[in-house]
Amino acid sequence: MKLARRLSVVEPSPTLAVSAKAAKLKAEGIDVVSFGAGEPDFDTPVHIKEAAKKALDAGATKYTLVEGTVPLRKAVAKWIGDAHGIPVEPGEVIVSSGAKQSIFNAIFALIDEGDEVIIPTPAWVSYNDIVKLAGGRPVNVPTKAEENFQVRVEDVAKAITPRTKMILVCSPSNPTGAIYEEATLRGLAKLAVEKDVWLMTDDIYRTLVYGDGKFFQPAVMGADVRAHTLIIDGVSKAFAMTGWRVGFTVAPKAVVEAMATIQGQSTTHAAAVSQAAALAAIEGPTDELEKMRVEFDKRRKVMVARLREIPGVTCVEPKGAFYAFPDLSAFIGRKTPEGKKIENDVQLCEWLIEAARVAVVMGSAFHAPGFVRLSYATSMKNVEEGVRRLAEALPRLV
Repeated sequence: MKLARRLSVVEPSPTLAVSAKAAKLKAEGIDVVSFGAGEPDFDTPVHIKEAAKKALDAGATKYTLVEGTVPLRKAVAKWIGDAHGIPVEPGEVIVSSGAKQSIFNAIFALIDEGDEVIIPTPAWVSYNDIVKLAGGRPVNVPTKAEENFQVRVEDVAKAITPRTKMILVCSPSNPTGAIYEEATLRGLAKLAVEKDVWLMTDDIYRTLVYGDGKFFQPAVMGADVRAHTLIIDGVSKAFAMTGWRVGFTVAPKAVVEAMATIQGQSTTHAAAVSQAAALAAIEGPTDELEKMRVEFDKRRKVMVARLREIPGVTCVEPKGAFYAFPDLSAFIGRKTPEGKKIENDVQLCEWLIEAARVAVVMGSAFHAPGFVRLSYATSMKNVEEGVRRLAEALPRLV
């Protein structure tokens, strides 16, 4: 079978592959602790589910406007505007089937063949592949663990060429949990305006911030920055609504219209009932959100503390999202008890799921070989047991 050439530049999502393998082993009756999926283990709050049920009875079973229902777009404009202290009009909002589709549509609307998109790494696995699917070229700018994964503005400036069309950042970060400092984001925003390139901020984890971490949205800097900024947001992570598939983009109206053209020829719109649920989420009470955030924080502290107790493991403290990103490079090159050499982080993760029954995602999937990503969007019991298994297994590599 001959497939389209575009498939040659992308690969299936490694994070989904790890979760699928863990699920397969569990289905076979094997006890596996999975730290793979970036998905809250909490159920969607009751008032949101009830709103969806009422919406179905009221007729939320038909097509909606491509850009999303009018009530939801108005609510999103207010929700994001209030969160950042900036005026947002409903015409600057488009609703899509998840934040991933929001990013996909925005990149397809703005990136031409050969255009470059600067992406600080470690970075979410899909950014590079979405850019490639659009015919663009991802330009990765590495960050360092010892600098808390903060990208240097001067490194981004050096990476800009006449083909640069966009800078894409995620804060809080998937996979590191790092939060970009305000000075860093201000510097990137100024650079975007100066070089006349887009700044896309993936804010899907913005409500999941811990300790002294502080979220900053550069669009507050003024009209020039707003005119160059695309804000990606949604309900998946904060509201435990991953399966509902609702994401938002706030962008200049011309970009929203372009994204609507693309969306109109693909998914058409997010599911009507999901849009009703999202409306209830962002207009409803936030007490459940805070309970989830507090619980994530507890798990974060335990996971990081236990990981740091393992000889050879170092781990930068994550300040947001729900991931820890420890450095396990000390174990690359060692041998298993059976005498097999661990050549890279992919083999290390394969060995961990087989020998320790723990599923983690290899750092190379995020352009950070030697690291692994662990999601603490799982129970405290799993956090404690999973890291205990790692602490027991890793010293067996010699």
